[in-house]
Amino acid sequence: MAVPSWLERLRAARKTALVQDGKRKIHYLFEDGKEMAEEYDIKTGQLMSRKWREKNTLGGTGKWQVEVGEPTSPLLGALESELITESSSNPIFMRKDTLSSFQWRIRNLPYPKEVYSVSVEEEQRCCVIRTTNKKYYKKFSIPDLDRYHLPLDAAALSFTHANNTLIITYQKPKEILAAEEQLQKELKKIKAANSGDGDCTTQ
Repeated sequence: MAVPSWLERLRAARKTALVQDGKRKIHYLFEDGKEMAEEYDIKTGQLMSRKWREKNTLGGTGKWQVEVGEPTSPLLGALESELITESSSNPIFMRKDTLSSFQWRIRNLPYPKEVYSVSVEEEQRCCVIRTTNKKYYKKFSIPDLDRYHLPLDAAALSFTHANNTLIITYQKPKEILAAEEQLQKELKKIKAANSGDGDCTTQ
């Protein structure tokens, strides 16, 4: 069965836990050299952020790519930031999950709800946002479904619009809810450190 394979990868990864500012931070180092960093709310177990990093072609450390949570500004602190800055009115796409669903928020979209349509493209394994006024178009995938080899279900997808923000919700399938529950139990077993000396592996 394909579902355990991602869980097995997580189990086999070298994990370090750190508790800080009400969050449990987990760092994963996989056999292929990829790194994943997650932050969970300690009280609720809610995933706050997930980032990925892998070695670049020269073997150096690449930049963190945000999968879940607030996007980081690529130009922060760089000289270009003084010359080229992204307009604050541009749409900002980010993922912010809940315990029962994957959720995406696109800020700075002022058009009324009836302008938008959100659909599933099963063959391309992605969701597509379209607007009737042709002002916004976006394709995005759900990496969690890809990792667990699960099909996309149009019935799980819904959206709403409020305060210039389009909110898209995809209900997590039962297989992912069960796997996340199992993973949370395992993560709680890792001895959390308050400094970087808490390397720990779970088998």
